[in-house]
Amino acid sequence: MKITALVENQPRKGFCGAHGLSLYIETAQHKILFDVGPDETVFENAEKKGISVEEADTVVISHGHADHGGALGEFLKKNQRAAVYIQRTAFEDHYSKSLNRTRNIGLDKNLMCHRQVVILDGDYRIDGELQLFTVQDRSKFYSAANDVLYKADGRDDFAHEQNLMILGEKPVLIMGCGHCGVVNILDRAREYSPEVCIGGFHLCVPATGKMIPEKVLDGIAENLSKRNLSYYTCHCTGEQAFAYLSERMNISYFHCGDTIEI
Repeated sequence: MKITALVENQPRKGFCGAHGLSLYIETAQHKILFDVGPDETVFENAEKKGISVEEADTVVISHGHADHGGALGEFLKKNQRAAVYIQRTAFEDHYSKSLNRTRNIGLDKNLMCHRQVVILDGDYRIDGELQLFTVQDRSKFYSAANDVLYKADGRDDFAHEQNLMILGEKPVLIMGCGHCGVVNILDRAREYSPEVCIGGFHLCVPATGKMIPEKVLDGIAENLSKRNLSYYTCHCTGEQAFAYLSERMNISYFHCGDTIEI
């Protein structure tokens, strides 16, 4: 399995950074785009890596925020074959309220009816290699960075967030922002026995860069350290929170332009 970060906040030299996420994943059976980022960045960096997004056969949009699905419309113009898996509630209204400003951060609702879009209502098994799952129990190690995120009727509960398990000799868990909490997501994924966890942990407020309280980070680090997994994080974890975690557990940063082979 080969996983390349095409969109991420902190780029390697020669690549374009953006606030968002897109991972290109090559497995034994699939070429997957997990999220597509906010804009043209995904296509620019794919070209630099020699990756053709036209060859992707599967797209997973992790949740209904534009930094993960903003480029979906443009992608669908370039690729007429990939199935796009997304939770129904991801197309609802989503907002960010920070710095005395309310911003619409939702997806293009017109894409909901696109012929390539597969609308889901909860867990879904794509095939023998790919499993999508949602998380209902979000009680452990709540990230206060979620407090600025809303849907139409109040605070976001992130029911629209889904995660990807890639099953095989070494099962890999892929998360988008981990809004439901990395510990809660890993607890839910226990039945799939992941050995690698990759994705954002949402431990800072994007508009301010302020990380969540150290007490919560201590709890997360202690919990993750007890599990027999390799961790790669990126995007919304934040530089300060990553530095704090990396002093307390074994974790690596997955920069835009990096490729991991598993």
